[in-house]
Amino acid sequence: QVQLVESGGGLVQAGGSLRLSCVPSGRTFSGYRMSWFRQAPGKERAFVASIFWNGGSINYADSVKGRFTISRDNAKNSVFLQMNSLKPEDTAVYFCAAALGIGVKYRDYEYDYWGQGTQVTVSS
Repeated sequence: QVQLVESGGGLVQAGGSLRLSCVPSGRTFSGYRMSWFRQAPGKERAFVASIFWNGGSINYADSVKGRFTISRDNAKNSVFLQMNSLKPEDTAVYFCAAALGIGVKYRDYEYDYWGQGTQVTVSS
């Protein structure tokens, strides 16, 4: 069974930091683009950041550029999202997703696999 398991969410004050992790299992994700999306209450799921499996082709949503950093670790078979200078508007459920191919994909329907999500809450 293919799974993407996210962790690292929580409650943090504005200006604080969190580090999200995504651990895939059930298959190799070589050749896949790994991305983070988020969904705030009452809003559609939105693209946050993306990285190709070889560590290249990194992309960010404008709203998180300069504050968030996506990375991966071959040895741990994991993808991470370091979130700094968090704002209340970053509050959302954050999802890890995987899509085959190197091309950048900003729409959730382009992704093949999804995690269950992890809640991030930023208090003002």
